[in-house]
Amino acid sequence: MPAPRSYDTHPSYRPTGGEVTAGWPALAADLPGEPLVLAVDGPAALDWAALSDGLAGAVRAAGRDVHLLDVRDHYAAAAAERLVARPVPADDPFFTPLSRAQVADLFDTVPRPERPGPDGVLVVFGPGAALCGPDVLWYADLPKRYAEAAVSKGELPVGVNLGRPGEPGDLVRLFYTDWPVLDRHRDAIVGRVDRWIDLRDTAAPAALDGTALRGTLAHLARGPVRTRPYFNSTPWGGQWAASELGFTPRAGNTALGYELIAPEAGVLVGEQDGAQVELPFQLLCVEHPEDLLGADVHRRFGTSFPIRFDYLDTMGGGNLSLHLHPREQYMREVFGWPYTQHETYYVTAAEDGAQVLLGLTEEADPEIMRRQVEDAIAHGTPMPVEEHVQAHPATVGQLFMIPAGTPHASGAGNLVLEVSATPYLYSLRFYDWLRKDAAGASRPLPYQHAFANLDTARRGEDVTKDLVQQPRTLRAGEGWREEVIGALPEMFYAVHRLVVASGADIFDDTAGRFHILNVAAGRGAVIETRDGRTHSLAFAETITIPAAVGPYRVRALGDDEVRIVKALVVEP
Repeated sequence: MPAPRSYDTHPSYRPTGGEVTAGWPALAADLPGEPLVLAVDGPAALDWAALSDGLAGAVRAAGRDVHLLDVRDHYAAAAAERLVARPVPADDPFFTPLSRAQVADLFDTVPRPERPGPDGVLVVFGPGAALCGPDVLWYADLPKRYAEAAVSKGELPVGVNLGRPGEPGDLVRLFYTDWPVLDRHRDAIVGRVDRWIDLRDTAAPAALDGTALRGTLAHLARGPVRTRPYFNSTPWGGQWAASELGFTPRAGNTALGYELIAPEAGVLVGEQDGAQVELPFQLLCVEHPEDLLGADVHRRFGTSFPIRFDYLDTMGGGNLSLHLHPREQYMREVFGWPYTQHETYYVTAAEDGAQVLLGLTEEADPEIMRRQVEDAIAHGTPMPVEEHVQAHPATVGQLFMIPAGTPHASGAGNLVLEVSATPYLYSLRFYDWLRKDAAGASRPLPYQHAFANLDTARRGEDVTKDLVQQPRTLRAGEGWREEVIGALPEMFYAVHRLVVASGADIFDDTAGRFHILNVAAGRGAVIETRDGRTHSLAFAETITIPAAVGPYRVRALGDDEVRIVKALVVEP
């Protein structure tokens, strides 16, 4: 049996049917010898100047003529306005709905360039290049966390948002307009991409050819797979992931740990010490939805991976804002997401006296609460939060259920594993403890949206009874048991816990629906599938078990009991 290992910040997988190459010369050498139109598509928040310069230089060095066509020069004058979904109400200062536009809406007329002369290569590049009828199609990508960080710091040139040349980058446009539009476009064309390029290093881009890309996606979609984790900083963030997992805070803390948030997650592919590409996890859902999700889940959610795992680190930090998430109908009609943001908090670690705020008190009066929220915003008057919202001890191993419409916050001194529905862009905040951000400004408080979604029916003792559930044994054997630690009729997923003694193992079966596992206590485990794959999982790591895996075994590692949080979609 393998020895337990420490948390892996860069999990990676070998490609199937090819290898990852590095450098512009390797890309140029991959091109067919005849005259051709090469399209290089990709997201807007990419250093397209570095790409066009690097590729053109390599093609010329190979002795071929090269011509460049930037499709962004052919966008319609009204392109930017065509893409944005209009908010409801129209003057909403906080949110726009998710855009439903298509990349084709950027153009009045899509350019259709002709092939160049003998030995020539015409490189058509930019978002939408795939629409230009190319002979060869490449896709250049920059993982979303890099784009977000670069836009936040102003490190990318102007014009990084779709259809907005000459303007500085804007995160709201990035999240609500660019990413939905570009993700749909990427998902639609990935099946015919001839080469995938990872542009994290513009001097030496890593690449995987289309055959290997699709072979790798097919292989990953049928076995245990872990996405690359990372942590973002926020004003309330703590230090646990920095001290315990080895992450280096980019802005002083490790507040938000992205274990598996499908729209932004990536899977590293390549040799451990060699060139690697990061492939969007979402491509597994697009190319192999039934293998990954399962047929029933696919019918219900399409190609949207519906559950996310992330960490909220307030160890040495502060309270999260008091907030809630939109209820189902509001989420669909106002924000444009087809399902809503139910959440749960699993307490992985906590300091003495730490709390979780959850649910209304019996005496809570929404009108008084609204006046106090408005007074805090207008005059900086502290809000007596515990007059309205209950405080519960943050007991390690306790799961707190947070259905949409429920006010909540993780308090200071917690490491919370958030097991939630995938939507993550609509936190409707009431109160942020009069806190300022790094620039000295108050964080936005969309309290009108919050009060429009506040569930006033569940309060007092019903909160503890319904939302602070005690474990119920589902099945058990020698040295193991599986518990249900959270399930509600209004939530489409349940949270279980596998408890496995040292030296014991537990058999499980996806039964046609994916599982997500996280080692919440103990040294770790090994997962073994019926097709002979094995995958180790250390403390604090998260892994997806695709529906296609079927029966699998979890073997505990180390001398202590291992506790594994498990989430799965339940029958409607």
